Amino acid sequence: MQLNKIKLNNIRSYKEQELEFPEGSTLLSGDIGAGKTSILLAIEFALFGIQPGQRGSSILKNGKDTGGVVLDFEVEDKQVRIERTLKRSKKSISQDYCAIEINGEKFEKSVTELKNMVLELLNYPREFSRKQNILYRFTVYTPQEQMKEIILQDSKTRLNTLRHVFGIDKYKTILENTSTLLSEIRSEKRLKQGMTSELSNEKETLTKKKDELETKRYNLRSIEKELFSKKEVRKKAQEEKEEIAKKIEEKNKIQSEIEKTKIMVNNKQDSITSNEKTIKNLQEQIAELEKLEFDESRIKSLEEELKSLKEEKQDLNEKNLDTVSQIKSLTMKNKEHEDLKNKISSLKMCPTCLQDVDPVHKSNVSNKMESNIVENVKEIENFTLEKRKLSKSLSEIDTKISDAQNKIQELKVLQVRLQSLKDKKTRIEEIKKNQDALEKDIALLKQHNDSLRKTVFELNKYDNIFEEKKKKFDEASKEERLAEIKVAELKKEIDVFMKQIEEMKQKIKKQEKIKEELNRLSEIEAWLNKNFVPLISNVEQNVMIKLRSEFSQLFSQWFSMLVSDSFNVMLDDSFSPIVEYQDYEIDYDYLSGGERTAVALAYRLALNQVINSLLSKIKTHDLIILDEPTDGFSSNQLDKMREVLDELDVGQLIVVSHEQRMEDFMENVIKLKKEKGVSGKG
Repeated sequence: MQLNKIKLNNIRSYKEQELEFPEGSTLLSGDIGAGKTSILLAIEFALFGIQPGQRGSSILKNGKDTGGVVLDFEVEDKQVRIERTLKRSKKSISQDYCAIEINGEKFEKSVTELKNMVLELLNYPREFSRKQNILYRFTVYTPQEQMKEIILQDSKTRLNTLRHVFGIDKYKTILENTSTLLSEIRSEKRLKQGMTSELSNEKETLTKKKDELETKRYNLRSIEKELFSKKEVRKKAQEEKEEIAKKIEEKNKIQSEIEKTKIMVNNKQDSITSNEKTIKNLQEQIAELEKLEFDESRIKSLEEELKSLKEEKQDLNEKNLDTVSQIKSLTMKNKEHEDLKNKISSLKMCPTCLQDVDPVHKSNVSNKMESNIVENVKEIENFTLEKRKLSKSLSEIDTKISDAQNKIQELKVLQVRLQSLKDKKTRIEEIKKNQDALEKDIALLKQHNDSLRKTVFELNKYDNIFEEKKKKFDEASKEERLAEIKVAELKKEIDVFMKQIEEMKQKIKKQEKIKEELNRLSEIEAWLNKNFVPLISNVEQNVMIKLRSEFSQLFSQWFSMLVSDSFNVMLDDSFSPIVEYQDYEIDYDYLSGGERTAVALAYRLALNQVINSLLSKIKTHDLIILDEPTDGFSSNQLDKMREVLDELDVGQLIVVSHEQRMEDFMENVIKLKKEKGVSGKG
């Protein structure tokens, strides 16, 4: 990775500033407070954004509502530009716009997405995506006080930090997770032990239940045999009852037949009585008919008279119609004469010759019309008188016709009645014959009834027998039902027992399975305690020993380049620096300021090498940024910095320092200054 350019807008003490970073070594030079460290913090902000625990106010310029950073850099063959902005609200300062451009293709991303893309570009392990950018802090850029801070930390905190940086905190996490797992296993074991504590008792109870079930099955077989026997008794009693019931049914049928026969006798006697009445009635009718006299020629005479009357009526109707027609015709003529008379009386000029009409002529015509009208009126009166005579004659003829028709009808009815006289006599003979047959039938039916009554008398004895058989059948049925109830109850008990046994089997099966799981958990617990935990602890210990050895050797090399040969440094098991002077151990607090800075710088450079060696694929191994690495150095130590910088062998080195002599050791120098509270190039 190589930084190319950074552009700042309202970042810390900067208002608007753009800086370019060349290859090789570059010194950011300037007085204390000139804004050198602000450049480094801006680079870090561009790459990773605001970190957990960091406030936006530490980045955004005081009094400004917005600000931002644009950083250009190269990673292998990729040209990358990152843009981040900050926005001030009433309560806080937060990240606003985020974008990344790779080889000219721009992507707008969320804060988290952009950080993940940067980590991927730098090939940082994925587990660092949810952590502070600690890997960057200990390989590329460490603020001037942070390295001294790790040296002064307590052993446990320092080891946890280094585990985190080295990426081997996974071993500690594994052990912690294993401890949690073991705790859960022990808890699960206690739970399962409680769940299986009654297993032996459950098995014993199951055996007892099975024995009880067999006893009930034996009892069921005995009761079923008893039930079969009772069924046979009931069937026999039922057959006997049904036989007697047939006799009773036969008696009932005979009694029913007796009643039917009685009804038949009564019906026949009623028929005889009815026939006698009919004969008497017929005889009376015959006697009455024989008294009547009938002359058949009288009907013919009346029919001829009726025919003559109808012809006479037809002639009168025709004359009447002719008279009515004459009256209508004369009435129409009178109306025409009246109209003509009125028309001539009012006429003044002839419509044909157009000459005045002579009054005398008009009078003559009117008189003639009046004469015609009078004659017609006389004729109408004559015809009207004729019409009245005709109407009277028609009414008289209608009366004669009606009388003739009634007489003819009466004679025909009498003729029919006289004709039925023979039929009535024949009917009387037939009824008398039927009377004889009915009396014979009645005698036979009475004889049959007497026979049926004897049979009924003989069958009456079965009534008492039926009651005995019915009582016996009812008792047998009751015994059978009681036996069936016992069988059903016992079967139900057996079903309940079988369900209980099945449930107990399932419960025991589950408990045995839980017991197997308990044994498996015990095996896992033993394996974790005896094998896995010691193995992981041993692996972590060996890795830490190897890293400490390499770290200690590199720490000693870098320190020896910065101080005299009288000093010797190494790392203890907690990676704490041990400083010896002429074979005497010296406490870190008793070292001079320059010596403490040398310890921190050597620790920083050694840590950088160890991490880059351990994580060889990260893309920041050829970039180092040193923040005030010579704080408190003597003149002699400053001279030795040239050797240290030459030894670093990285593609890009950026050093922040207010020491002017450092300019002699660097290939490029960027001077910074602050005027009126605003930083910029000097």
